[in-house]
Amino acid sequence: MELYCLEPKTVLRAQVDRTILHDERVLQSLLSIEDRFLPQCSYFKCVQTDVQPYMRRVVAEWMHEVCEEENLEEDVFPLAMNYLDRFLAIWHTRKSVLQLLGAVCMFLASKLKGRVPLTVDKLCMYTDNSFTPRELLEWELVVLGKLKWNMAAIIPNDFVDHILHRLPLPKEKLSVIRKHTHTLIALCATDFSFAMNPPSMIATGSVGAAVCGLQLDRSDPALSRDRLTDLLAKITSTEVDCLKECQEQIERVLIGRLRQGQQMQEAGGRAGNKAAEQQDQASTPTDVRDVNL
Repeated sequence: MELYCLEPKTVLRAQVDRTILHDERVLQSLLSIEDRFLPQCSYFKCVQTDVQPYMRRVVAEWMHEVCEEENLEEDVFPLAMNYLDRFLAIWHTRKSVLQLLGAVCMFLASKLKGRVPLTVDKLCMYTDNSFTPRELLEWELVVLGKLKWNMAAIIPNDFVDHILHRLPLPKEKLSVIRKHTHTLIALCATDFSFAMNPPSMIATGSVGAAVCGLQLDRSDPALSRDRLTDLLAKITSTEVDCLKECQEQIERVLIGRLRQGQQMQEAGGRAGNKAAEQQDQASTPTDVRDVNL
């Protein structure tokens, strides 16, 4: 008889420790040390000359796709982007090794936060073997050395449960709010304009955008945009105006990405219709026409 190891497709996580959430000292500790893990500068202005902002976005989107394909925990991608930004802020990097750097950052983040870490061979496969396993392991030591082995970084995800616990939210909506918040945090990680923002501000702005997007204020006036912003600002000791600007920026980026995705779908649909029309017009199977996709 053959034996099969049946592992659940969903990621298993420990339950939230209520004692930690109730203890105000934990949140204050996170707030007090979060600035230590920010990039030291806006590195495209003073460090990087070969790597451009659009290259970071392309690599970030690729990293996010890999994390989703492997069903990794939500913490892995933002942590990997934290490593990448901190490394680029202190070390001049050639664009030819940017994808290798992104793979190394995912490799390290999955070891720290992942239930099942990514393997070297799998990461090489995702890059069509553009680098060797030995190169990835060598760069792992380079990244660890440049970051001084300080890998337990504070990321926006660390604040989410603390914030949600302190808001008057309906319990039946907590899971969907948390899911939307993590999605928005990942979106912020792909956009360099958020790289210098404190993790607590990104988490707070993402929670606010998620609650407003779900229109929970219809059932509870206490969750209206202005009241919610005031509550969130008090929880994380953030300036109200700064928090409003961060939330509005997150919403603008989200709208822009949704429009971009819609345009790509429409362009793909038009290209598919054009190909079908040209195929119908062909008089014989040997009639060949160029289709620009």
